[in-house]
Amino acid sequence: MKIRRAVKKDIGRIDELLYQVCMIHHNGRPDLFKAGTKKYNGRQLEDILNDDRTPVLAAVDDDDVMMGYAFCIFREVKDDNILHDNRSLYIDDLCVDERQRGRGIGKALYRAAKELARESGCYNLTLNVWSCNPTALEFYRRCGFVPQKTVMEEILAEGNGRK
Repeated sequence: MKIRRAVKKDIGRIDELLYQVCMIHHNGRPDLFKAGTKKYNGRQLEDILNDDRTPVLAAVDDDDVMMGYAFCIFREVKDDNILHDNRSLYIDDLCVDERQRGRGIGKALYRAAKELARESGCYNLTLNVWSCNPTALEFYRRCGFVPQKTVMEEILAEGNGRK
């Protein structure tokens, strides 16, 4: 396995993995996530792949076929009233093909993101994880992530598959 930056030729494979992520979220929260969709379209993916502020790390096999990815975003706080200036790397999405899980691919992507953050002078590495995805929660805990803040909700309306 090798970790490299994703490129345009990877878009088809990224699409397949984006659908897998969507279904994990849809199955956990059908009231919020639509079935059979994906987070980005082809044009958005091209823009992301061409922007150094949004690196996408690709875990590929010996045939250069993507087994997983980590979408990352550099974020910066400057001259905020209450927060210290800092630079962080946000993991927007990390996915390993459902047929490849349990082989250390996610851990390798996490380590590569962490190294990218360190090399780029980041203070921290951050991400969001849905509480309806206990496998991901446990994975990130094992990697050393701890809660920074908690987003809470109270559902007020029925609809979108809610009863």
